[in-house]
Amino acid sequence: MDGLDRLVVLNKDENSVSFIGTEGGETLRVVLVGAHPHEVAITRDGSTAYVSNALGNSVSILDTGAMEETGRIEHEEFQFPHDLKISPDESKLYIAVTYAHKVFICERPSHRLLKIVPTGQRLSHMLAPTPDWRRLYVPNLGSNTLSVLNTETDEIEKHIVVGRKPEGVAVHPSGAFLYVANQDEDNVFALSAEHHGIVARHPVGKTPVRLVFSPDGRYAFTANRESHDVSVIDTERHWEIKRIPVGRWPGGIVFDPTGTRAYVANNKTNDVSVIDVQSLREIERFDAGVHPDGIGYLSAA
Repeated sequence: MDGLDRLVVLNKDENSVSFIGTEGGETLRVVLVGAHPHEVAITRDGSTAYVSNALGNSVSILDTGAMEETGRIEHEEFQFPHDLKISPDESKLYIAVTYAHKVFICERPSHRLLKIVPTGQRLSHMLAPTPDWRRLYVPNLGSNTLSVLNTETDEIEKHIVVGRKPEGVAVHPSGAFLYVANQDEDNVFALSAEHHGIVARHPVGKTPVRLVFSPDGRYAFTANRESHDVSVIDTERHWEIKRIPVGRWPGGIVFDPTGTRAYVANNKTNDVSVIDVQSLREIERFDAGVHPDGIGYLSAA
């Protein structure tokens, strides 16, 4: 690494990944990957990034220092691989495969397939770990449920009924509650992590597709695809306090490690919005590739 923090931005319609400097927004390199890259997971040391190629039915492995693809993970049952998460000890890679309705678990760094976990639900799309990593929550777009995957046994424990077409999901840094964004209801449910009951529900912008918490847990941001904005939720009150206009069709959101800035990939304007978290406003735009969606943060520290 050259001492620069970078964004890893996935450009769906040009089958590429852009490495973009966070200071000034310069595109440092563009790397070709598989068809329609959607989500990215980065190892703790920042050396490796995994990119799900949803229409390429594969996962690209990137050397982030060299900024190049070094291999791909493939399987005959990969049908629209989507979200990815790396276990804290970095021994496992979990992959939600949407049209297979399954979670695939691969060993790291060999990438040998360890297990396939059917959710028993439809369109299993995202993955959200608890802070202690004892569970992964899997929203099922076609079943209006969250599946709870126990990572000690790698088995599904239960399903939780939520709103219509759940997609964005995240667990608060405290581990006390989780949020799920329901696309077809334009709202967010707050669920107790202890008993999984709904403790609050509130409206956000139109068609929320991604949801992330700030590192300090003070805010949750949702990317609202059809209203072209980001909802800011005060997590103490479980209530939306502001909407920040961004580019068209916002998708992936990532905070920097300090929580000072948030970055939003705008699918239809081919750029990334930079949000100042203190003032809760967009302060800059960076150019990206065609139809940017998934986004990750690569720290040089």
